[in-house]
Amino acid sequence: MRALVLVALATVVVILATSCSTGKDAVAQGDTFQFVSPGGKTEITYDAAGRKPVAPVAGKDLFTDKRVTLDDFAGKAVVINVWGSWCGPCRGEADALQRVYAQTKDAGVAFVGINFRDDRSSAKDFVTDRKITYPSLYDYPGATLAALTTPTSVVPTTVVLDKKHRPAVVYLRSVSGEELRATVNRIVAEPDTP
Repeated sequence: MRALVLVALATVVVILATSCSTGKDAVAQGDTFQFVSPGGKTEITYDAAGRKPVAPVAGKDLFTDKRVTLDDFAGKAVVINVWGSWCGPCRGEADALQRVYAQTKDAGVAFVGINFRDDRSSAKDFVTDRKITYPSLYDYPGATLAALTTPTSVVPTTVVLDKKHRPAVVYLRSVSGEELRATVNRIVAEPDTP
């Protein structure tokens, strides 16, 4: 376990060090969102005018194997949470995420978990024990994360997408219920623009 932590930490350092080469902007140039973290920030907010859509994100539901895609949540803000049952901070934030989901789902907000580098039965136990009711994708190899272009070694990561599925806020750390609810409410209240 200690070796895994050291490898993950080394990967984060490399990602953060190389990401600074894109300048002060937290989004690389191109047609779709590509994550970088200038200066090693753990919370990044994007202006609506500068947001770009994420690449198609899809995967199989942890329990049913049914294919879940962002298109399933068209017109909704989406909170994507990357987690693992082996991750202490993930265990700490799980109840807050479920609570915010329950409080905001009727306001046009969807939540999707991405379970990363986990034993499937342990991941199912995690969801069941914590009574998490939003879907999670089982993504042991990180293929879904690769499409999302977040640093796969940062767990937990929470990405809040606006109603056009463009990243509005990225948390590269555990997030409290209060701050997530405030962020989600702000994103949902943004005016619809063409």
